[in-house]
Amino acid sequence: MRAVRPEFAPDASLSREEMEALQHEVAETAIFEDRFDFDPKRVRAGPVDDAQSELPTGKADDDPIVVGVDQAFVGEKAVSAIVAARGGEVIERTHAVVETEIPYIPGLLSFREGTAILRAFERLSLEPDLAIVDGSGRIHYREAGIATHIGVMLDLPAIGVAKNLLCGKLHDPLQGHMRKGERVPVLANERVSAPDGTVIGYALQSRQYDNPEKRHVNPLYVSPGHRVSAETTADLVWQLCAGYKLPEPTRRADAYADEVKETVGS
Repeated sequence: MRAVRPEFAPDASLSREEMEALQHEVAETAIFEDRFDFDPKRVRAGPVDDAQSELPTGKADDDPIVVGVDQAFVGEKAVSAIVAARGGEVIERTHAVVETEIPYIPGLLSFREGTAILRAFERLSLEPDLAIVDGSGRIHYREAGIATHIGVMLDLPAIGVAKNLLCGKLHDPLQGHMRKGERVPVLANERVSAPDGTVIGYALQSRQYDNPEKRHVNPLYVSPGHRVSAETTADLVWQLCAGYKLPEPTRRADAYADEVKETVGS
């Protein structure tokens, strides 16, 4: 799978100002509403048991192909791993290893990791319907996190799943810990280029202990990358969770990235 918008390639040689300007262009091109060709109810975590949604009838071939994307690092090398699944069953895995050119800079993750991700997509033999990316989408200062950047370049419906809130604010401050399945809108504030109050994603409690006061799990922060709305983003990530904190696509990609990492010399 190759980029259809190569002009947005994350060039690490650009100045910070040029990188940020490119992100504004990516965000202007991004579509933060549902524009995909699959039945979202058929997106699921596993091939057998799906307690979180009722699947419509249909053939297995009707299930969308969902890829999980995650990264690992070996010294200055970025390892990008992609795991593709249909109906929850893994059908392909691919990866790429690329030398990083810049250090980690909050808000500019795609310029450090984006090239490795795109190389891994180039090695994918199938055409995915949806990408779940470890990182932010619209929950980003310029509404162009790594899930948005990759989604726009490939014109692929994409969702960002992050463990920490990069920017924005929760619609309702949490009173205690969230219950499993609970979600709270994340709104744009003065740190985000979107108008104040815009719903740019959700805090989603994908897993929780029975007594969170004694031991608790923090929520995920999920946001649309491209061609998916914020509301549908939360629905799809929840459907892809299978008892773990991370949704199955990125959980599998994380494990595969660690597997590949063991074979890469620093």
